[in-house]
Amino acid sequence: MNESILNNIKKLLGIAEDYTEFDTDIIILINSAISVLNQLGLGSDDIFSITGSTETWSDLLGEHKDLEMVKNYIYLKVRVVFDPPSQSYVLSAYNEQIKELEWRINVAVDPGISDDAI
Repeated sequence: MNESILNNIKKLLGIAEDYTEFDTDIIILINSAISVLNQLGLGSDDIFSITGSTETWSDLLGEHKDLEMVKNYIYLKVRVVFDPPSQSYVLSAYNEQIKELEWRINVAVDPGISDDAI
């Protein structure tokens, strides 16, 4: 399995790995989503960013298997800007899923939130 963040997101968008015409656009959108994740509490003070296909999910997530949802989150954030669906109800569903993932990621990375508070 290719661990490249860029190549995985391109595949989910239906773009071939060797087609690089949109790489700059996609990289900017991925880094924007990673910045939001950083504000949600994922990562350190040093904001992670990608510059190409060499950065991997392991670079971003480390060994945190409980944060696999981050991959879906970044894809959805890129998708709604880069290639939004034409039907408004699909876009609305994507945005609802993004909101839910933001909440779940925030809970997963915030040690101050306990099950009792939920």
